[in-house]
Amino acid sequence: GPPHPLGFAISLLFHMTQTEVCPPSCNCKSLGETKGLQIDCSSRKLKEVPALPVNAKRLYLQNNSLTTVPPGALDSLLSVEEVKLFDNPWNCDCHILYLKFWLEDVSEPSLANIRCATPAPVRMKPLKQLTGNELGTCKKSLPIKCLEFFWRDLILIAAAIVTFILVAWALKFSKKVVFQINLRRYTTRGPLLWRHTSKNHKLH
Repeated sequence: GPPHPLGFAISLLFHMTQTEVCPPSCNCKSLGETKGLQIDCSSRKLKEVPALPVNAKRLYLQNNSLTTVPPGALDSLLSVEEVKLFDNPWNCDCHILYLKFWLEDVSEPSLANIRCATPAPVRMKPLKQLTGNELGTCKKSLPIKCLEFFWRDLILIAAAIVTFILVAWALKFSKKVVFQINLRRYTTRGPLLWRHTSKNHKLH
């Protein structure tokens, strides 16, 4: 189902808090005026990714208590060249896909170093090697999350069906009207045309 409005609002708030300020729990070092920042948030027992400066060049988040990264949380870090995320208890369900895809684009070596802690079937497996089937363990909770959208979807489907029926009926009705008009034209012109041709035939 579509993203929950509350989740979207939290994600939006997260983006708004991403500034040039160094996170309180991290050490930041300038790599030069135009080169960006080195942000060291390693070994801080972090359970969530902090709001990060957009000019982050090197990001160290290893050896923390991170289990997942919210979708969109790292999108503003366009100039990152080095990322370290190993030694975290990553929960490799379908929510980890965002991090997997982001690292595939940004830092393949970092992705290769990430191993899953949970759920049990994928424990100690490298995130890079996991397939869609192995990451699909949270599909069971999907109907619950999507329940609130069920009635809205049902109304939309019903509206679409009603619209289709009305359009089909309108087309059928318009064809009938056109046929009737053509039929009237034929029946009024037909005898006149026949009389005209009959007269011509008699003259010859």
